[in-house]
Amino acid sequence: MISKVLAEEVLAVSMAGGADFAEIYAEVTRNNNVNMVDGKIDRVTDNVVSGVGIRAFLGTKTVFASTSDTTREGLLKCARSVAAAMGEASGVERIVLHERLFPNIHPARVIPTSTDAKLRADLLRAGCFAAKEYDPAISQVSGVIAGVDHTIWIANTEGLFTSDRHVRTRMAISSVASEGGVNQSGFDGPGAGMGLEFFDLVRPEDIGREASRSAMVNLKADYCPAGTMTVAIENGFGGVIFHEACGHSLEATSVGIGASQMTGKLGQQIANPKVTAIDDGTIPGAWGSVNIDDEGTPTQRNVLIENGILKSYMIDRLGSRRMGLPMTGSGRRQNYSFEATSRMTNTFIANGPDKNEDILASMEYGLYCRKMGGGSVNPLTGAFNFSVAEGYIVRNGKICEPVRGASLVGTGSDILQNIDMVGQNLDRAQGMCGSASGSVPTDVGQPLIRVSSITVGGR
Repeated sequence: MISKVLAEEVLAVSMAGGADFAEIYAEVTRNNNVNMVDGKIDRVTDNVVSGVGIRAFLGTKTVFASTSDTTREGLLKCARSVAAAMGEASGVERIVLHERLFPNIHPARVIPTSTDAKLRADLLRAGCFAAKEYDPAISQVSGVIAGVDHTIWIANTEGLFTSDRHVRTRMAISSVASEGGVNQSGFDGPGAGMGLEFFDLVRPEDIGREASRSAMVNLKADYCPAGTMTVAIENGFGGVIFHEACGHSLEATSVGIGASQMTGKLGQQIANPKVTAIDDGTIPGAWGSVNIDDEGTPTQRNVLIENGILKSYMIDRLGSRRMGLPMTGSGRRQNYSFEATSRMTNTFIANGPDKNEDILASMEYGLYCRKMGGGSVNPLTGAFNFSVAEGYIVRNGKICEPVRGASLVGTGSDILQNIDMVGQNLDRAQGMCGSASGSVPTDVGQPLIRVSSITVGGR
């Protein structure tokens, strides 16, 4: 998309305002979605995102501009605007770039955006049909199969000139169960950093049945009682609690400006000794994995918390300058129009010492959260509120009747200390994370965990 010679010229112009560093981020991304409602194709979308973002640094001051005009003149115009916003004109030595290639940890065999729409529609139809046939009470099924082919080029004044390609595939199905004027929904949406070969590992029919199973559970459920109680949170998407309530507080975006509950706590015990939490962008084929981040830094396995001790933050280039700590391959952005910030990749609580059956057996009364929903968090205070997508009352160590309408309310610092049992069935689930640099794919995960005490919202 952009040649090395042109990148050298654009970087030199970007530095003309007195900057001490500049970078170019260029991308061409093709997105293709097939949407289906009640067994019929609702729409097929195919779009291309193409453009360039240019950023310059002077210490911790940054100037960023982007353009969809990728001609030489368009790029030079964008670079001149960055230089002018940075400050006084200065002379710049010639920029010399050296091409570098990084290993590809997630090769794709069947590129979804290059396949016939009928093939993708047939896969989605199989999942939606299985969801509809699950039970006569399933009144509506909607689904989407999404494919992304994402190619980036990165150049900077440290001499880096590189590119990367990342392919992702996901199927998401939502079911609605209805009875007596009551409607309840269920959802399942697995994905991977793979092509359509993903469906050799995950059957569309299983996705549809899981969405409908969850909807039917909620249809039969009574409302959850409110109060402070012991809660067990299942693996997979249960990890969204750590991601939101604690993960964002460990990103340099907030830590570097003192706007996080975790600022200044490196080396301190912030969690129960049973808790080890990791952000790992190097897991082959994982939804949140990338070979290099959006600043050209190779991703790595970052141990954030080890046996309850805070070991590391997730740090992008600006965060590195602010904090005086090395970059961790955590600079990410939705597309070229966003400035990269520190973000999570695949973030999870590692397996612990407790057997899963012992966790449930230890609960005289409490709530078992089989599936978590969405929520919100304040990184500065760590205060969070999350819905429970599928929950059950636990009595005398046994999972009993399903309940709906439950929510978990607390703070990240409290929940980390109150996780007093950590099981051994680690699994991850997929989602899209929104933050200052837009929406990016992330995995969340954990084994079954027990929180000794937390506020449960209900009726």
